[in-house]
Amino acid sequence: MSDSSPARAETLVLDVWCELQCPDCHSALDDLRALRDRYGDRLDVRLRHFPLEKHKHAFAAAQAAEEALEQGKGWPYVEAVLGRVEELDREGEPFLVEVARELGLDAEEFDTALIDGRHILIVDADQAEGKAIGVTGTPTYVIGGERLDGGKSQEGLRERIEEIADRLLAGDEA
Repeated sequence: MSDSSPARAETLVLDVWCELQCPDCHSALDDLRALRDRYGDRLDVRLRHFPLEKHKHAFAAAQAAEEALEQGKGWPYVEAVLGRVEELDREGEPFLVEVARELGLDAEEFDTALIDGRHILIVDADQAEGKAIGVTGTPTYVIGGERLDGGKSQEGLRERIEEIADRLLAGDEA
């Protein structure tokens, strides 16, 4: 049986290699919001973890973000934590649990997830993949096989991502 619905453009994936203790990732949030507004469901913005050793709470924050994703509020959680990097620096894991509570998530489950390490493998896998493709800092974007490094400068990156997205999405509508 043939599908008579109109041809639908593929969803384009934008991987964002991010670190939740990174001020540059915080400044990238406006670009990510603008991209989501422009492309809606046609762009799947995926959080990828790349905790840096210089930030002692980054690995725990990545695990907490995975728990938030599991509880249905991944990006709101990421944005809330990135908006308060100084508090994360100062308070560490108790702050991560507190943000979950503020967002109406199951804070006890967050606490348990950070203790039992249920999300460590996801974070480790993201970090290993990032290293394998040449990610050295955050944020780094990968779209259509192209890697764009935002860790050095955000300047012009959103426009570059839009150029690639427009080209790839136009190719799907042929």
